[in-house]
Amino acid sequence: MNSVRDICNKYNIDYQFIKFLFVGAINTLFSYSVYSLFLFLGMHYAFAAIASTVLGVLFNFKTTGTIVFKNKDNTLIFKFIGVYCITCSLNILLLRFFDAFNFNMYAAGAILVLPIAMVSYILMKKLVFFGKSA
Repeated sequence: MNSVRDICNKYNIDYQFIKFLFVGAINTLFSYSVYSLFLFLGMHYAFAAIASTVLGVLFNFKTTGTIVFKNKDNTLIFKFIGVYCITCSLNILLLRFFDAFNFNMYAAGAILVLPIAMVSYILMKKLVFFGKSA
């Protein structure tokens, strides 16, 4: 049976990106669950997004750093947090746009998952874990 790495090599697919998608799915499930829980508890969407981001950063730093970028350097947490500040701000801005049109905020959060994840990957690769191979 072929490994995922072998399949990626065969089809010239970036294995690191595939790992990012896998780890990102786990991280997204965690963060979106926290966001949804806080909305359910009556928290404003902006605060729910901030709280889920803060908790998600702690969870995501280790999974993304060690699994995707093969880096256990804990000093990178500050750059990692910086990227999450950017993506959280962008997320809130886009959620505000959806809210202006009375869009369902659960659906808005779900719609934004992939675009925010892609921005996050690019920023992580260019600003936090640059020069690291998987």
